Amino acid sequence: MSIDEILKKYYGYSSFREGQREIMEQLLSGGDVLSIMPTGSGKSLCYQIPALALPGITLVISPLISLMQDQVRALIAMGVRAAYLNSSLTPRQMELATANAAKGIYKIIYVAPERLETPKFRQFAQNAAISLIAVDEAHCISQWGHDFRPSYTKIADFLQCLPGRPTVAAFTATATDIVRKDIIRQLRLQKPMVVVKGFDRENLFLGINKPINRMEFLLQYLSKHRDQSGIIYCGTRKTVEEVAHQLSENGFSALPYHGGMSDADRFHHQNEFIYDRTSIIVATNAFGMGIDKPNVRFVIHFQMPQNLEEYYQQAGRAGRDGEPSECLLLYSARDIKMNEFLIRKSVAQEFLSAEEQDKLIELEMEKLKLMTFYATSKTVCLRKRILSYFGEYYSPPCHRCSVCLKTEWQLTEPDRVSQTPSRNKTVNQELAPEDQALFEKLRLCRKELAIRASVPTFVVLNDATLRQLAAVKPQKLSELGNISGFGEVKIKRYGQIFLDVIAKDQKEQR
Repeated sequence: MSIDEILKKYYGYSSFREGQREIMEQLLSGGDVLSIMPTGSGKSLCYQIPALALPGITLVISPLISLMQDQVRALIAMGVRAAYLNSSLTPRQMELATANAAKGIYKIIYVAPERLETPKFRQFAQNAAISLIAVDEAHCISQWGHDFRPSYTKIADFLQCLPGRPTVAAFTATATDIVRKDIIRQLRLQKPMVVVKGFDRENLFLGINKPINRMEFLLQYLSKHRDQSGIIYCGTRKTVEEVAHQLSENGFSALPYHGGMSDADRFHHQNEFIYDRTSIIVATNAFGMGIDKPNVRFVIHFQMPQNLEEYYQQAGRAGRDGEPSECLLLYSARDIKMNEFLIRKSVAQEFLSAEEQDKLIELEMEKLKLMTFYATSKTVCLRKRILSYFGEYYSPPCHRCSVCLKTEWQLTEPDRVSQTPSRNKTVNQELAPEDQALFEKLRLCRKELAIRASVPTFVVLNDATLRQLAAVKPQKLSELGNISGFGEVKIKRYGQIFLDVIAKDQKEQR
C-alpha cells in the first residue's frame, strides 16, 4: 500500500499535514531524518505510516510509559498490530510480548530507552528484522536541552550492536540550534534530512498576567471554564499540593502530579485526567511530555518556568485537536529567585566537572533571562518572542496574544479571556443548536464506548470527527468514508452505532 492508502485506510484522513509527506518519503527511501515539529502537528504519523509501509518491525524509543500505552491503544483501535515493552508489564507479560515480537506479530513496538541495554532485548533485536527506529522526544539526548535523560545517550551504542543499521528518525517538538546539532552528533545520524516545521500554533492564545493574588485570579478564571479540561503547572511540589488542595476546596475537580508521589498515585491521577474523570491536573514539569490528550483547552503556568523551551512544550499540550485554546502565564518577581535556586540545584546533581557545571549554569541563567523578558513583555508580541527564540521570523501583530490585544486580564474582569471572539470560537458557536444537541448525544455515545473498551474517549473518535458527524448526518456506512477520522476498522467497529444515534435523533426532530 502507498502512504496515501495507509492514511485513508487506518487513520481515515485524505491528506497529509505540512511536512509529513517529505519526512515519510525520506524514511521510505532509507534516509535518516531529524524532525522538529511543534506539539499537535502529527509527528507520530511520520513514523507510524512508514512503519506500516516498510517490511519488518519499527521500534519507537519513547521515554514515558503513558505515551506508549496511549499510542498502542490508538493503533490497536485502528487495526494495527502494536505493543510496548516497559516496566509496567509483569515478567510473564514481558516474556509473552517479547516472544510475539520475535515471531514478527507486531509491526510497531514501543520501548523505553532503558530497555535497550538489557541482554534479553538486545538478543531479540539482533535477530529481528528491524527496518526503522524512531526516537521520540529526541531532545532528551542533549544536556543542552531542557529534559536531559542519560538513558538516551545509550541509543547510539544500541544501534551499533545491531547486525545491520536500520533507518533512524529523530523527533522533537522543541529544539534550539545547539540541541539539533547535539541530537545529530549523539545519535550519529547519517546525512539526515532536517525538517523544521513552523513553531507557530495559530489556535493557541498566549497570555501573561501579574496578578496581585495568583490563587484568586486562578479561581476566577476556572469559574469561567468549569466544563473544560486543563493543566496547571507549578514550579515546586509544595506549590502543586497547595494549589490542588485549594482548587478541590473550592469545588473544582483537580488532582496533583509530581515526582514526590508514588508511581501508583501518579499513574492513577494521570489516567483520571486522560480518561476525563477529572478536569484539571496540577503538576510540576514531571507531567506533560508525551501526554496525548487532544481536548486540553487551557494550560496555566501558575509560576514562571525556567526557559522558553520548557514553557512552549508545556503550553503546547493545549489544543492538540486544533481547537482554540489558551496558554496563560502568571508571573511574579519571586519566580526568578525560585528558578535560580532550582537551576543551581539541578546542575549540582549532574556528573560534570566544576568547569562544565559553571558553563551549564551560565547557559541556563541566560535562558531564564529570556524567559523573564517574555513574562514581563508589554510591547513585544509574545508570539514573536517565542518564535524568534527558535530561530523563526514572525511579523506582528498576531492578534492572538495579550500584548497585541492589549488585554490586561485584571481580576476585576476575569471573563475578558472569554470575550475575545477571534480566539475563543467554541464548539457551541460552530454548530447550529440542533446540531449541537446531536453532537452532545454523539459524545455521550463515544464515552460509553470508551468506558466499555477501557480507552480514552479520543481513541474512539475525536471531537472534530463527532462535529462533522453532527453537521453532515450520514445515513449509511458507505457515507462514513467521507468523514475525516473514520478509517476502515473504526467504520466496522463503531460506524453503525453512531449511525443509529443519528437516525434516532433525526426521528425525534421530525
